[in-house]
Amino acid sequence: MTHTDFLARLDPVTRRVLTALSDGPALAHLAAHIGLIALLAFGVASRAPFWPLLVPPLGIATVFLFTLQHECTHRTPFRTGWLNEAIGHVCAALLVQPFLWFRYFHLAHHRYTNDPERDPELVGADKPQTWPAYVWHVSSIGYWRAKVSVLFSNAFGQPQADYLPHRTIPRIRREARILLAFYGLAVAALTAWPSLFWIWPGPLVIGFPALRLYLLAEHARCPAVANMFDNTRTTLTNRLVRFLAWNMPYHAEHHAAPAVPFHKLPALHGLTREHLGVIEDGYTAFTAKYVQGLKRQDSARLLP
Repeated sequence: MTHTDFLARLDPVTRRVLTALSDGPALAHLAAHIGLIALLAFGVASRAPFWPLLVPPLGIATVFLFTLQHECTHRTPFRTGWLNEAIGHVCAALLVQPFLWFRYFHLAHHRYTNDPERDPELVGADKPQTWPAYVWHVSSIGYWRAKVSVLFSNAFGQPQADYLPHRTIPRIRREARILLAFYGLAVAALTAWPSLFWIWPGPLVIGFPALRLYLLAEHARCPAVANMFDNTRTTLTNRLVRFLAWNMPYHAEHHAAPAVPFHKLPALHGLTREHLGVIEDGYTAFTAKYVQGLKRQDSARLLP
């Protein structure tokens, strides 16, 4: 059964229950996520015993705000619209990922999932198939370079992409300029208080490879077909990962029905599991299988 067949057969009452929005679950989840970040940041800031060991988990907890920002692009975590927008913009500032720009980028990804010709996640940046390309991908160096390029292009150039409506360009330009001003202030703050480096940018850079590994499991080596149950992978994992990732390991379910908020995805998984074409038992298992399929490359060039 394809995802479209499944949705067509879903009874109206179940559909209404699954897509109902509310603020409570997201506010509770956000409080726990921010609380974890704050606790780890306090340990680092106060130079608690063995505080350097807290930096990687602080980075991982911070970078997984990406999954919250991702949900905010769909306007589904919160019923209150301004909460989706405000929190999406806060995550954008922390992750160097312009929120308005990312919304259009991501919606195009949903429209053309795993289509090598039209999915913006794949155009010019295919998933790594060799060891050098894999190391480069996980290192996140290319990610940071691309995001800085997007920021400056959006702020001072003429943003050009098929997925960007022309009417949004002024807002996207304004967003990029505000972010650049914010980062200018952040650099000034770091100059005055260098220890702040280990609260935000340092952990962010250290933690980002974990997010890159996680995101690779969503679509890598899935068929380039229209059926969301086949072109997207659901990864079964533990509660901690599901918590940090806002239930996005249920990724085929999310792509099949993006209007379903994160806290309803486990229920949707229960309805769709028998129809999922690509499912993996954990991120360790996925990574092990993925690296086994990487090709060796004699060239010293690390760029994919």
